[in-house]
Amino acid sequence: MSEISHFTAGDGARIAYRLDGRPDLPVLVLSNSIATDLHMWDRQVAPLSEHFRLLRYDTRGHGGSDAPAEAYSLDRLGRDVVELLDGLGLERVHFCGLSLGGLVGQWLGIRAPERLDRLALANTSAYLGPAPQWDELIRNTLAADDMSATAQMFLGNWFPPAMFETQPAVVEDFRAMILGTPPAGLAGCFAVVRDTDLRRTIALIDKPTLVIGGRDDTVTLASHSEAIAATIPDAALRILPGVHMLNVERPAEFLRTLTEFLLP
Repeated sequence: MSEISHFTAGDGARIAYRLDGRPDLPVLVLSNSIATDLHMWDRQVAPLSEHFRLLRYDTRGHGGSDAPAEAYSLDRLGRDVVELLDGLGLERVHFCGLSLGGLVGQWLGIRAPERLDRLALANTSAYLGPAPQWDELIRNTLAADDMSATAQMFLGNWFPPAMFETQPAVVEDFRAMILGTPPAGLAGCFAVVRDTDLRRTIALIDKPTLVIGGRDDTVTLASHSEAIAATIPDAALRILPGVHMLNVERPAEFLRTLTEFLLP
């Protein structure tokens, strides 16, 4: 595997990224959920690298990327990706984003379709309002003494109870990612979710699109996936048994669903 590299976005923030796989293969960008980093995809790197050169990055506010103390916008998160592609000389890529990464994917499909070949949107939503709940999360995140309660909230939303018993090491890997997320970065991305409503504009997406949802997802409900797929012209929909972090909870089904879409 390659080492972590950095590039400087248009507003001066440094964004961490890494490339894995053969340079002659088509590029697949993997975008992380809120409160994680690029390592949330570690278990998919080996199988996906057989078919793709993987470009992973830490969404601003997460991992090795800068975490400016301000409200972020979806436009800024999307432009981070476009500027990264520009810096690497990548004209067109496949893109797969999960949760917050799926919001970024929707933005790219609307605002930068010329940079995409195929688009996969996993466990995400076009709208997760109303705003007051996100304002409260922002206040609580910035006021908390530590991230332990936040970590427990996320883990409970991401994984079924059985995984805490059967795969404790996996759960602890994700707990460490959450605890390592700067509060300012988490709050900045909560603002992105608060301010985003793409329910109408995703109808403009004209790239081949796959929507993956979790049957028992309590955050981005299966009905949210269904609504996205119904709005994007000719989008494919796959609802898998599982909760929110389907690439980890249901790795075989997730991988098969994704690769069958990207390698038609």
